[in-house]
Amino acid sequence: MQLVGIPLRIVLVLAVVSSVTAVALYSVVLDEWEDFKVEHGKVYTSDTEEAFRRKVWMDNKYFIAHHNQKYYNEESSFKLRMNHFGDMLHHEFVSTMNGYGGLRTSDDLRDSSLFIEPDDSVIMPDSVDWREKGAVTPVKNQGACGSCWAFSSTGALEGQHFRKTGELTSLSEQNLVDCSQHYGNHGCHGGWMDSAFKYVRDNHGIDTEESYPYEHVDRQCRFNNSTIGADDVGYMDIRRGSEDAVKKAIATVGPVSIAIDAAVRTFMHYHTGVYNDTDCNPHKLDHGVLAVGYGVTEDGVDYWLVKNSWGPHWGDNGYIKIARNQGNICGVASAASFPLV
Repeated sequence: MQLVGIPLRIVLVLAVVSSVTAVALYSVVLDEWEDFKVEHGKVYTSDTEEAFRRKVWMDNKYFIAHHNQKYYNEESSFKLRMNHFGDMLHHEFVSTMNGYGGLRTSDDLRDSSLFIEPDDSVIMPDSVDWREKGAVTPVKNQGACGSCWAFSSTGALEGQHFRKTGELTSLSEQNLVDCSQHYGNHGCHGGWMDSAFKYVRDNHGIDTEESYPYEHVDRQCRFNNSTIGADDVGYMDIRRGSEDAVKKAIATVGPVSIAIDAAVRTFMHYHTGVYNDTDCNPHKLDHGVLAVGYGVTEDGVDYWLVKNSWGPHWGDNGYIKIARNQGNICGVASAASFPLV
């Protein structure tokens, strides 16, 4: 007996081989899933939840592989990687991790001063990396708490304090999460960097990380003025939408707090390269980060060097390079500011 000209025995052999191959591939995927759980300390409350999270992880795994094929074909300038967000749906990730309150109105900005940009005759360096100068603390992790605004704020203040004193002091995000509600911030439910700078100014200081460690949740305020790590006397906003102004501020002042759109799915899994996703909206800001420098790749692509607060397992050891001079990608220049010390 034959099937479409092929002997039945050959058809049966091919079917068995195909079945064995499929089982082997699924076994490999299951092994990868187990490795993922161990690497990131994942524990689930039931077999049903684990089955759901495994399905989400597999979908994210496919999404990453599909994008990376574009990267290898030189159709994308950045590469993705599985990370500790791999078992989260995209909307879960956005609602949990992105806590910037959005663009402020003109009334919200009435208490600020505008950064006075150096004249265009002043030549800015081609590249700046404040990590090399000792002004940036190690990458931190906000956990499952929308406190990105607090990490951006402490990062900018740590940089300014270093420039003034020569000492790099890690400052307390938990202090801001717990104590700055009267300035419009909402702890793990979002806030603004400028509001954090106002709190520090009026409070005459912020505690050190060591004295007031981060806890990933909202707590009662426990500020202690005997363990202050830094202070500010106000803050400056940088001209909205001007990448040139942000560049000048980073070059002459130090690390700058910025707000970006981090709700794009590729951002969730970014690994290396210059991030340039055109779906990233410069007017839809939802995440506070820290611009610590800028530069140009070997291929001549301009980028911003940005420190995130999702731990060193995300991105390029906790950092991302975002395309510069490409129409304000992700809104890097839409809401930038820094504290005055």
